[in-house]
Parts: sequence; C-alpha cells; structure tokens
Amino acid sequence: MSSTAPLLLVSDHVDGSLYVLTVPDGTVTHRLTGRHLSEHAGFLALPGGRAACVDDRRGELLVLDPFGDELVELTVPVAVPAEHLACDPSGRRLAVTTGLGKNTEPWSDLLTVVDLATEEASRVRTRAGEPGVTMPGGGDPLVVLRHREPGALAVHRFADLLAAPPGCPPAAPGSLLPLPDDGHGDAYAPGSGHVFAATGEGVHRARRAGDALTAEAVIPWESPARGWYLRLDTRRQSLWSTLRGGAPDPLRWPEWTNQAWWHDLGTGRTRLADLGPGLVFRLALARRHAAFTRIHPDGDELVLLDADGPDSAVRRLPLAAMDGAPRRGGTPWEGVQRRAVAASPGSDWVAVTRGGHGEVHIVDAETGREAARPRLDTPLHHGGHMMLRTPDDGAEGDPVGR
Repeated sequence: MSSTAPLLLVSDHVDGSLYVLTVPDGTVTHRLTGRHLSEHAGFLALPGGRAACVDDRRGELLVLDPFGDELVELTVPVAVPAEHLACDPSGRRLAVTTGLGKNTEPWSDLLTVVDLATEEASRVRTRAGEPGVTMPGGGDPLVVLRHREPGALAVHRFADLLAAPPGCPPAAPGSLLPLPDDGHGDAYAPGSGHVFAATGEGVHRARRAGDALTAEAVIPWESPARGWYLRLDTRRQSLWSTLRGGAPDPLRWPEWTNQAWWHDLGTGRTRLADLGPGLVFRLALARRHAAFTRIHPDGDELVLLDADGPDSAVRRLPLAAMDGAPRRGGTPWEGVQRRAVAASPGSDWVAVTRGGHGEVHIVDAETGREAARPRLDTPLHHGGHMMLRTPDDGAEGDPVGR
C-alpha cells in the first residue's frame, strides 16, 4: 500500500467496532472491537493523517494513526457522553464537551481539556447543555463554548482549564459574547482567526481580541431556511452548510427542502444550490467536490456539487435502498437507518454507508463511477460514522470534530 493511498475509518458505534479500509478496494487493514465511538462528536483530523475520537462507553479519547502499524497511538480518560470535540491549530491541545447522551434533559456540565504532548488532562464544570466548542489560536489557545438558551460564546483560557485542581471545580468564563438562543453548528478558520456559529439569523462570526472575542457582521443565509451544521473547506477557505426549510414537524420530513449553502471567506460571496426534498444533513468535502446524501421514500441519492462554487448538482447518483430506512408517517431520527458520508480534501474518492446492511459505497467523484462496495461484518447501525484521510491532505486545517 502506498504511503499516500487514502484510508477510510468506519465506525459502527452501536456494535462497538471500528475499521480501517483501503480506498478504493475496501480491504480491511485494522479493526478495533469494544469501542463505541461518539457519533455526535465524530472524528477530528490531526496532523500526519491521524485522527481523534471519543469512546463513549469507556470514557476515553482515542488518538488513531490509520497509516501506522498500531492503530491506537494514545488514550486519555475524558468525561462522557461526548458532544463536541475540537483542537487548537497545532493539533496538540484538545477539548471535549459533554451533552445529553441517552437522556432527555441537560444534566452534565463537564468539560475535559487534554494536552497530547504531555498527556495531561483536566475536567472542569461549565454549564449543562449541549455546547459546541472551538479553540482559537493566535497565542495561548482559547476554548470557546457555544451555549444555547441563553445563547452565548463563553471564552476560557486553555492554560487556566488545564491547571484546574482535581475535583471538577466550576470554571467561569473569562468573557462572554451574546448569541441567539438557537445556535447549532460551529467552525473555526485558523487562517483568518474567525470563530463561526450558525443560528436562525445567519452565521455569527467573531475574531479573537486578546483573551476575548469581538463580534463582527453576521453572514446571512440569503434564504428563508437555515443551516444546522457548519463545515470549513480547508482547500478553498469557504464555509459550507445545508439549509433545511419547510414545516418543522419531523413527521413531514419527506417534504423538507434542502439547499447547499457556500460562502467564500475571501470574497464574501454566497451561493445556494438545490439538493431536493427529504433528509439531508452532514456533508463531506473532496478535492473538487462537495458530497451530500439525500434520503427520501422515493429513492436515496448521492449529490455531488462543484466545490469551487455550487450553482447546481454536478451529478446525482442513485443509492441502493436501505431496509429500515425512514418512512412516510414516521420521523427520520428514531429507530431508523441513515447514511454517513466521507471524503478527503486530498482525494477524489467519496464514501457513503448503507445503514443496516454493513455496506460502503466507494465512488469516484470525478466520474461518478462506484469502484467498490465492501461489506463489513457489522450492520453499521444508524449509518455509522466515517472519516477519509490521506497523510498530507491538510484536513487538520479544520480543527473541529465532524
């Protein structure tokens, strides 16, 4: 295997398995069992093709080296259930927030910070909820928590959190920046130093000013819909989201509208592209394409857009139907199968799971050809979760877990 050949990390977080597959043929090179990764916190890209994730059952942060002889490079205990995961631009210092897990009300206020170089870790109490997290650099790193109800960006110094005494003491933020109550979606651009948070109003942005943040103009959605997810395109320095519109009733999910939203951070230009009705959420960024999966009772598809500025779909590829897929009259969230999508900014390959079947579609985004469909020995419940890496793809330029 070439040292630069892409590798795909695939997690069945319910079954407790993690696989590494070669791309495009789908050969399994590593497998971990008994590891239940937090699907919500996702995978965080680290330098050198490595990745970080959280085992929600064991309460451990895992640093993985899929290109090495040993997959697990380091483990560090952290508080769970993991909600969001981020690192500073160097990839050395990490933060893990806690969320609801299998509970219906916010209950955990624990935040864990980790220094991978020294393997030091500290836990503090912040505020119960489902906080997002970013870690601006430009000096000693900050830890910025995005809270809801009431909405705010709470700013902490990483060094202060790491130096906290034992016993999970309360940690008051050094400063607060007001935010609408409906924040959901976070990004950080190391190049410009901006922190971004998605709300109903648009994308709020702030820049580091010492140990605080200074608010700047809100980026509008330019649509009656809104985004619930933000992702930084490291190759083109742009932001991506999926705008969902229509009746909020989850039983009417087949009628939801979906648009790809793209904002160039250099020019300030925004573009929208229609994706079609149904369930579309997370996206993945390949070398020249943005990849979305659309689930709908009339048929699922992989939608590929030109990542240099979408106006319409480059191609739409049908996906094999899933047993247990969301159906009309039910919700798209509970007790159903879904799909995960993965790509690398250093590759033209895109991977899509077929939840419940243990299959992964591996597609060449340049041609639209499906090169392989490996089947794993676990079902990939709920679609599982994936990350695609090459050692030098620069994906670590997006220092937020996905």
